[in-house]
Amino acid sequence: MNDVVEASALVSRSLGELLIERGKLDVAGFNRALRLQDETGERVDLLLTKLGQVSERDMAEALSAQLEIPLAEASDYPAAPVLTDRLSANFLREFRVLPLSDTPAGILLAMADPLDAYAINAVGLVAEKPVLPRVGIPAEIEAAFARLYDGSGNAMNGIIDASPETTDESTERDVERLRDLASEAPVIRLVNLLISRAVDRRASDIHIEPFEHTFLVRYRIDGLLREQEAPPSRLRPAVVSRIKLMAKLNIAETRLPQDGRIRLALRGREIDLRVSTVPTLYGESVVLRILDRSGVVLNFETLGFDPVVLRTYLELLNRSSGILLVTGPTGSGKTTTLYTSLKHLNTGDRKILTVEDPIEYQLEGINQVQVKPQIGLSFANTLRSLLRQDPDVIMVGEIRDRETAQIAVQAALTGHVVLSTLHTNNASSTVTRLLDMGIEDYLLTSTVNGVVAQRLIRVLCSKCREPYVAPLELIEALHQEDAATDAITPYRPRGCEQCNGTGYYGRTSIVEMLVMSEPIRRLVMRGADAIEIQNAAIEAGMSSMYRAGITKVLTGITSLEEVMRVTRET
Repeated sequence: MNDVVEASALVSRSLGELLIERGKLDVAGFNRALRLQDETGERVDLLLTKLGQVSERDMAEALSAQLEIPLAEASDYPAAPVLTDRLSANFLREFRVLPLSDTPAGILLAMADPLDAYAINAVGLVAEKPVLPRVGIPAEIEAAFARLYDGSGNAMNGIIDASPETTDESTERDVERLRDLASEAPVIRLVNLLISRAVDRRASDIHIEPFEHTFLVRYRIDGLLREQEAPPSRLRPAVVSRIKLMAKLNIAETRLPQDGRIRLALRGREIDLRVSTVPTLYGESVVLRILDRSGVVLNFETLGFDPVVLRTYLELLNRSSGILLVTGPTGSGKTTTLYTSLKHLNTGDRKILTVEDPIEYQLEGINQVQVKPQIGLSFANTLRSLLRQDPDVIMVGEIRDRETAQIAVQAALTGHVVLSTLHTNNASSTVTRLLDMGIEDYLLTSTVNGVVAQRLIRVLCSKCREPYVAPLELIEALHQEDAATDAITPYRPRGCEQCNGTGYYGRTSIVEMLVMSEPIRRLVMRGADAIEIQNAAIEAGMSSMYRAGITKVLTGITSLEEVMRVTRET
């Protein structure tokens, strides 16, 4: 036990240095934690996760390496509770520990804080055996605890039981009562649980929806909504009010839509939440868009760009002027592609300005401007002002109207690189959409360098995907009639614990790249429609999104059903 106590004193600079060496922490973040340690007396490892500087997993792995204590893996957690006759659930919850197994050598104990000597001593005393600590990731300990002690993973039971009784009619008329309810500890824990679970399950959005007799909570995971365990309807006013308070919204205003933002450190990660409330028949519907900055990878290969498409895209991106557009529906990854493009261009010898609504992620070395239409700071007005800042590259979050499109064209004509997005189904439709906005054909053909259309498709879970014999039509989809059927092995989803039974885990992009070549310019000038332009681009070598998806099917990345689901409207 003395070893653990002595180890506690060592968790300081050496741990920070280890995290910096591993690339999990920067020097500025570590110095900030050291300053707070001097003020509060808390340990550095606890401060780093509270501040969102280091994720729980990275911290657990660093502690495991430094203290030479094994890391508890997800598969180590038991199927049934251990030592239930000696250890209470309240004790385990309070000290964030969980027995993994009772072995002849001692009790294997997963610990969120492996330096907690009191917890180790207490478990050893009760079990009358040595304790063999394991470094546990807090989220995994909480998930296992909910599964083992709260009944089918119902972690809300204890919180709901302690929550104040509310009724919709009384609380919605009483603003002060709403404010008090939203500040109650059980309601705070309940909202925090809804958010932390969404982050743990890789959700991009949280939907909190009121109906006549139910209160629905759904997470959008890998692009599809999935219903989750929800609090009872009586808690809806308190939960909604708590979220509105966190987002600095007016809790007394329930008749008009409101938008806000929440920033918090959760499980050692910095999370931004965009909050939108809309009045419905049975109360306010709330949607929280999760922007996990630590989870965003600004890398074209990781995003799923095909090497051939990427080579063409980078050639257009590196031109000294012109417009490069990324298109697709909401949630197709357009903004991430633009941010990755800006990161590629941000070499220090270019001045880069962006105008966005909203600014989703902050990029070092790039000047980003938030649109505020309520004070006249629209896309068009802001873009006009940015041109006087002598930029090399301008990113416009979205071309929404004729005025913004015209200013973007003028910027490209005067020697600027302009990146932007449009909402169209495919690359060729973008050309006709700009013409419909009133952009003259000769200006469009002389300024637009290329158009990328993209979608996000789900990736097959690597742990449970299963191969099957490729049907002939799948082979013919890529004009590989001469290929042997047994030379291609596609996979299909099955479902396991890792992917929550869906068969898919994560998403990747499928992309089609239309280059404004001379034949395409001639078609535009003579007024060709989107289908003619699309066919001409394919004849010139463009791979459609459907074909890009089939390629990913044949390489085992996704399934044929998923490609058909995503591309059937294009």
